[in-house]
Amino acid sequence: MLAVTLLYIYHLTSPTPSTSKPQTNTENHPFQLKLLVVFTCLNSAPCNQMAPASFHPISNTVCVMDAAGNLGLSLVERLLQRGYTVHAAVQNHNCESQLNGLARGNKKLKIFYADPFDYKSIIDALRNCSGLFYTFEPPEDQPTYDEFMTEVEVRAAQNVLEACAQTETIDKVVFTSSATAVICRDDRKSEIAGFDERHWSDLSFCRKFKLWHALSKTQAEKTTWALAMDRGVNMVSVNAGLLTSPPDLSIKNPYLTGAAEFYEDGVFVTVDLNFLVDAHICIYEDDSSYGRYLCFNHVVKRHRDAIEHASRLTPLAPSPPPSFDQDMKIIQRTISNKKLNKLMVGFESGPQPDGNLV
Repeated sequence: MLAVTLLYIYHLTSPTPSTSKPQTNTENHPFQLKLLVVFTCLNSAPCNQMAPASFHPISNTVCVMDAAGNLGLSLVERLLQRGYTVHAAVQNHNCESQLNGLARGNKKLKIFYADPFDYKSIIDALRNCSGLFYTFEPPEDQPTYDEFMTEVEVRAAQNVLEACAQTETIDKVVFTSSATAVICRDDRKSEIAGFDERHWSDLSFCRKFKLWHALSKTQAEKTTWALAMDRGVNMVSVNAGLLTSPPDLSIKNPYLTGAAEFYEDGVFVTVDLNFLVDAHICIYEDDSSYGRYLCFNHVVKRHRDAIEHASRLTPLAPSPPPSFDQDMKIIQRTISNKKLNKLMVGFESGPQPDGNLV
């Protein structure tokens, strides 16, 4: 019954293929990277084994892009509380209203319009910033993850990373990726040692089963790592689980494609918004952070937990009948976030005393 419930989610979240290829404006982009070179570079120097880069920010000004999303807006709020000056970059002028309340009377918040396909607008938003928190938000004219979203997300990431490489003040980039860039591979059941940051989702596997979210996140992150290493950008990635805060917790969330299989294989992980925000800031502020970090604070491994998530996603759908055998069953967890947990020991969330940075 559990598999039926989660497979129901799978079918509801499977995107309808687009009939046209997305058109993106790349005239101002100065750097074109061939994917063959990208992946060769990445495979020869795995990012998770890179040593921490020295991190000595010259200012407490950071950029959050895209600041209009759930994570972006929360990052802006928390960073302001911690004493940072924040450049909040949004894709759409209509999104600025979400930040206006924070901007009133707060001289440390500046709002920028930054289209990830407009290189100059990204440069403007990054000017005088020491750090960037980057989260991809699908464009308004293509909100659905389909087979064409990979090109869009990869190109946006290339533009942003190249802009960082061209901005002398940028010392560190925190790049938001997804756990789906780690767990989607055909040998998942045979991976006895479990999954951690060393693993990558298999692109062919993602295409075969139309896991478009995983495909986009994996290819965008791989491309970004290769570019960061090639251009000398100090980057760290956050591979987040399913965000369990509205509006991200929705039946339409593309992360849920394959949810039944994630659950059965012990890799269905979720993260709440406050923990995700704390993780981003801790990773940025800690000069020992490096490589990739799986970020989650809950593993769905019990039948009742899965049913609870399913009911939150589809509140009007009938609940499956109780089953004692299923309720007592515990799925073995096969994914680890030890690297992040170790980094966050002693991290103090919330505002810093007198608004000063640590």
